[in-house]
Amino acid sequence: MNALINDIAVIKTKHSKINHVDFDSLKFGSVFSDHMLECDYKDGKWQAPKVVPYGPVTLDPSAKIFHYGQSVFEGMKAYKDTNDTIWLFRPLDNFKRLNISSKRLAIPELPEHVFMNGLKTLLQVDKNWIPKKEGSSLYIRPFVFASGNGFHASPANAYKFIIATAPSGSYFSGEVSVLIEQTYSRSANGGVGFAKAGGNYAGQFYPTQLAVEKGFQQVIWTDDNTHEYIEEAGAMNIFVRINDTLITAPTSDRILDGITRKSIIELAESKGIKVEVRKLTVNEVVEASKNGSLKEMFGAGTAAVISPIASFGYKNVKYELPKQNDSYANYLKKLITDIQTNKAEDPFGWRYKVE
Repeated sequence: MNALINDIAVIKTKHSKINHVDFDSLKFGSVFSDHMLECDYKDGKWQAPKVVPYGPVTLDPSAKIFHYGQSVFEGMKAYKDTNDTIWLFRPLDNFKRLNISSKRLAIPELPEHVFMNGLKTLLQVDKNWIPKKEGSSLYIRPFVFASGNGFHASPANAYKFIIATAPSGSYFSGEVSVLIEQTYSRSANGGVGFAKAGGNYAGQFYPTQLAVEKGFQQVIWTDDNTHEYIEEAGAMNIFVRINDTLITAPTSDRILDGITRKSIIELAESKGIKVEVRKLTVNEVVEASKNGSLKEMFGAGTAAVISPIASFGYKNVKYELPKQNDSYANYLKKLITDIQTNKAEDPFGWRYKVE
């Protein structure tokens, strides 16, 4: 069945998978919805986007994505409230950041109407895929990659933009133990650490694998030069609570400007929690743990929202974090998820209604 929604062509699948999905036991990002948005860049401009059945993408073996890694992505979520209204959270921030990432990797920037109208159309077509169970959402993955061919080391002349979605449960369950990295670096000054480039994440897998072999779940990344400063936690921004102050590293060439990170800072400050955006040394965290002033550490990102850290390892010593009755992690996670799911007022204007 073909249709036109928001001036976007829609080709609907003939065989929906939705009746074969157990929405009560969804793993994160492993079940995919019926449709996806697709848009090609060729002849020097982005073409008309369209919604098509979810399925494989055919590429030539010489497509430059395979050889030179021109690929960027975003992570978003859609929610349904009790009235079946669909909500997004700060989607224009995701759009802007996708273009910031694209520019750094010499990928043509997307027009806003392609991203937003395409996203809204896809969500309307697959609205029944948005779960309503507590803690669940429709995870949204917009991404752009080089589809143009050639073995010569230069930017491609053709690209593909896709939005795929996956109904998902919680990203993490429980607290995690992390290892402070002393050898490997996630990114470097002048590099692409601030971009959501696929290669950034590929480079994390091996050091994380080594940490897992030592009994940890994730790595805390430190600066590339001295490994003295706390920067990120796995694929997330990191917050450290010392006494009653929340501390997070400033964004830079090396650190992603996380949307959840920005939201937590604003939310915390609006509730009277002191927030410091500054460099934080590993030694300061270790000493705070030893003297009892280290109260909490947690990662922040779209998928998990907030992921509490139970312990960290450094120089063959494991440091346990105390349990908090007044946990900032739990408090802020509830505040932000209540806004996202339309259970609370949104004084910041973050929530976006899909109509």
